[in-house]
This record gives sequence, structure tokens and C-alpha cells, in this order.
Amino acid sequence: MTRVAAVDCGTNSIRLLVADATVSNGASGELVDLDRRMTIVRLGQGVDRTGRLAPEALQRTFAACREYAAIIKEHGAERLRFVATSASRDAENRDEFVRGVLDILGVEPEVISGDQEAAFSFTGATKELAGGDHLPMPYLVVDIGGGSTEFVVGDDRVRAARSVDVGCVRMTERHLVRDGVVSDPPSEEQIAAMRADIEAALDLAEQTVPLREARTLVGLAGSVTTVSAIAQELPEYDSEAIHHSRVSHEKVREITEWLLRSTHAERAAVPSMHPGRVDVIGAGALVLLSIMERIGAQEVVVSEHDILDGIAWSVA
Repeated sequence: MTRVAAVDCGTNSIRLLVADATVSNGASGELVDLDRRMTIVRLGQGVDRTGRLAPEALQRTFAACREYAAIIKEHGAERLRFVATSASRDAENRDEFVRGVLDILGVEPEVISGDQEAAFSFTGATKELAGGDHLPMPYLVVDIGGGSTEFVVGDDRVRAARSVDVGCVRMTERHLVRDGVVSDPPSEEQIAAMRADIEAALDLAEQTVPLREARTLVGLAGSVTTVSAIAQELPEYDSEAIHHSRVSHEKVREITEWLLRSTHAERAAVPSMHPGRVDVIGAGALVLLSIMERIGAQEVVVSEHDILDGIAWSVA
């Protein structure tokens, strides 16, 4: 068992995971969370316009790093890895950021490539599956975000990965908003247009990633976890109940159809629904359903673990 710490510093937020990693053999293991948290720091504030990391953004980030340093010390983590996004790489004053992180945490932030990001996400989502439920490989990991969806196929390693521009927010804004208001509920024509967009994106993903070769579908992020919460009729959002739950294709279809014909008030009344997801969950569920239909998946295995867990595994 190794006690590790992982930091994922993005454009908008910085996240910390301190965990005990237990490896039973080369392919399987378990991460036991000791502390998992997220802080909004907006490190990328104004970078596109100025080419520099703003002083106030750096101070917010360093303040979070000092808080995280205390937590890491308190838990006695043996190893630490700090991963950052391209916002810090592209800034003229990135050395200031690197020095600050090094002074506070004792490690330099690493800017990773898209391939590394895919590998970390894949590992975070699938590492615990390898020795647990004997789910058949290869896995297809799908991370349905707000603006894009990432597809990664692999077994004990990543074989192919691709990101396409369909996500719950992008699809909602592109197809379901009229005069600044989300249709409540959307028309059949709007749903059909959204579906066509998703199918075109899946065609694009299949040019690089052999989606149909996957034998286990693993779903990440809020749209997928919320569908699982609805399927289980949870009285509130419960990460433990959602992690590694399985939702059948038929249940995903039933929930998606209900979400797309329901009103804002009806969706908001779902006890496990985050308020920020009420208007975009229908689009997110449709992305998931479309993927399942494309590859013939009978179920999706839901994971609460992602790139942050992959970073932790990389240092275990």
C-alpha cells in the first residue's frame, strides 16, 4: 500500500486527491480516498487576451496550493504529482507559476499532452475494474462533458482516443435554445437535429477509435452519473451508490425519453438532480443513449473516477 497525492490544475479549478493505493497485481488494485476536494481558482483568467497569468489568478492558485500542502502533510502522503493544463504552458510568465508551486508543494507542475490525458482518464476509470467484476475487455471509456465527449478504447493500456465536440451544454445551446430560452420541452424537430449532430460526431470518432470493438462501456461525468442516480431512484446524489453501478440500455432509453419530454420543473424535482444540470441533462442523456445504440451496448458501467485518479495511480 502506498499513500499518494495527486493534483489536477485546470483552467478553472484545481483538484486534490489523497488516497491509499493498494496494488494486488500488475493489472488491478484499489484507491481508498482519504481526501478529495476541488477549488475554483480560474488560473486561466485573461490568458487568451493578455498571454499572461493574472497576478490575482496566481494568488488564488497559490492559496489553494498552500491549503492542499497542509492536507498532504497531515495525511503523510509519500508521493505527489501535480499536473497542469496548457493555460500555464502558454503563458509568458509560466515560470512564476512553476516557482510558486515548487516553493509551496516541492514539485514542479507538469503540462501533459492529450495522449497522456486520455491515458490518465482511462486508468482512473478502469483500474479498479480489472480485478473486480471480471468485465470483458477491451473497454470503451466515454467522458461526456459540457462541450465535448472523449472516447478512449483500451485493455491494459490505451489503444486509441478521440475527442469530439458534442457535450450536454454545447448540444443544448446549439439545438434547444430559442430566443435565449431553453425549449421546455423541446420539439421533435429540435431533438432530431440534435440527434443528427451526435451521430455525425460518432462517425468522426469512429475514424480513429474502434468503438464497436469494445466489450464493456464505461461512462464518466455528470450526465452519466445523473442518469444512474435517476435509474436507482436515489433520494439524493450518492457517489458511493453511483460508482460502479450498471444501467441497462433499456433504462437509459426510458430515462432519456422522459427527460426530453419533461418540463424544467419536473426535472428540477428529481431529488438527485444538481440545479446546474436541469436544462442540459436531456442532451447529455441523448449522447449516452446514442453511443450505446451505436456500439450495441446492453449496459453502461458508471464510474465516479477520472483523470485525477489516473494521476494518483501513476505515482502509486
